[in-house]
Amino acid sequence: MKKRISIILGLVLVIFLACKQATVAPEPLNIQNIAPVPAKEYSFTENPVWADEFNQAGLPDDKIWSYDVGGSGWGNNELQYYTKADLDNAHVENGILTIEAKKESFEGKSYTSARLVTKGKKDFLFGRIEVRAKLPAGRGNWPAIWTLASQSEYGQAYWPDNGEIDIMEHVGYDPGVVHSTVHTKSFNHVINTQKAGITQVPDFDQVFHVYRIDWTPEYIKALIDGKEYFTFQNTRVGWEDWPFDKKQHLLLNIAVGGNWGGQKGVDDSIFPSKMLIDYVRVYGLK
Repeated sequence: MKKRISIILGLVLVIFLACKQATVAPEPLNIQNIAPVPAKEYSFTENPVWADEFNQAGLPDDKIWSYDVGGSGWGNNELQYYTKADLDNAHVENGILTIEAKKESFEGKSYTSARLVTKGKKDFLFGRIEVRAKLPAGRGNWPAIWTLASQSEYGQAYWPDNGEIDIMEHVGYDPGVVHSTVHTKSFNHVINTQKAGITQVPDFDQVFHVYRIDWTPEYIKALIDGKEYFTFQNTRVGWEDWPFDKKQHLLLNIAVGGNWGGQKGVDDSIFPSKMLIDYVRVYGLK
């Protein structure tokens, strides 16, 4: 009898302990109480930190602009010779900067043009860059508004290791298609990994448009007339992906032909070919 009572008491004790353990099990995590981390918001200065409104006639302001000069092909087998301080290729009149590509023999090349740069004069780190421009039409044209690094601090090669930001590129054989592209060691056209956005601008050669990038520590966004069409995010992997924590400078130019612009040849009837620029404005990152 005592043995049976002991067995029964043992069973009751096991059931009691099991029930007790079930009641003290931890409650599931309430994930609704974990607030999401908001995306970083950036803003820019209300007024430009520097600008060129092109109000002074003649050559571009030499306090802002210098020239890349020569006919080396510029890494793209381009056909033009870039001249220095030549009114035929770059001049300001009636509040407009005109960059002009011409069909003429010069220094062994069959075309001349201009490539204006702010390097060493108006370098910048982060900001909103706006350029109001009207682009040239015609097969063989390759106008660009873009930035390059003002120093070589990453990798073994200046390009692409130190980065390039194309605010606007347009090739004449594909009229109305505007490109914004980012080049780095990891992402560039040589290895076919470039990061880019494209959009349609049918009246590119008839109307001025505002070509813009917003460059922050987290992203680069490209916009036309305030409409965003491309974003490149900082991967946080390393400088190979994102070298854009160093100063860059602005470039304005028209190339002729080249690996991209000349893929379908050059129509010599389009010259002289002109890119008109109403203003350049660079706003600082707050």
